[in-house]
Amino acid sequence: MKRRTKRVAFGLGFLAIAAIVLVVVLVITMLSPAPPPPKGPSGPTTQPEHRPEAQPADCPDVLVLSVPGTWESKANDDPYRPTANSRSLMLRITKALQGKFPQSRAEVYTVPYVAQFRNPTVLTDKQRDYNDSRAQGKRRASAKLAETHGHCPLTSYVLMGFSQGAVIVGDIASDIGNGRGPIPEQDADLVLGVGLIADGRRESGKQNDVAPSPDGVGAEITLAPFGSLVPGIEMTGPRPGGFGTLEERTYSICASGDLICDAPRVTNPLSAIGKLANAANNPVHAMYATTRYWSAGGSTATQWMFAWASRLIDEAPHPAHS
Repeated sequence: MKRRTKRVAFGLGFLAIAAIVLVVVLVITMLSPAPPPPKGPSGPTTQPEHRPEAQPADCPDVLVLSVPGTWESKANDDPYRPTANSRSLMLRITKALQGKFPQSRAEVYTVPYVAQFRNPTVLTDKQRDYNDSRAQGKRRASAKLAETHGHCPLTSYVLMGFSQGAVIVGDIASDIGNGRGPIPEQDADLVLGVGLIADGRRESGKQNDVAPSPDGVGAEITLAPFGSLVPGIEMTGPRPGGFGTLEERTYSICASGDLICDAPRVTNPLSAIGKLANAANNPVHAMYATTRYWSAGGSTATQWMFAWASRLIDEAPHPAHS
């Protein structure tokens, strides 16, 4: 009996020691660093297989596409030297970029479109309807992107817009990021960044909101429940799919109290449309080139956007040219 007891005790002791050893081995294994990954080929990375190694000599490294706001453009304006409105907010950014970079590095293209917003509450207002203006701006911007991408497959893009122009640029960015845009989904990585100032379809938190940023939403979202109740002015609501794969590369600036991008809830659509039509003149919406209603580290919205775009262009690839 004593020998059996000793054998049992010895067996249990051996199992206990074995268990301890096993635990120690497992702990050491888990805490040990993983083996280094196999080394890849040295040297610069190559282009994706569907892209050529070089592009035509007349192609820019980067296309900066800018869409001005309401009353800041005309359908026949010069896209490289716009003169429709010398006080256009976007000109503060695009002119500075043209002065900093040669056209071979950054082609700066300002989309010419009617840029109007007829106020249906004023019978004498003969401007083009918002629907027509917005649609023309999007068609022309999309055509320029598609044309450039077809001829210059290695060119990168910086997209930016203000007010109605921000709605247009945001809609195109949403299309690209969700695989339905003028630049194919497989090439969406060529879009380096999207910059929006006072976006009428803004949703807080659905992109990089540049602080300080209000929690409100764009006027087109606030008024979306009323659909196209007012002829010529369709409020389209949130963008389907948001910005998709471009969400992390999209930056939005909105000043608190700007009715275009920080709109309150409304119950009277006709009255709200009238306010929206005149919002381009409200002191908050018109002051993004100053620090009065919005600033980041002492910079105005236009200064912030210029610095952001400059950094993207500085860091953009330098594709080979044939």
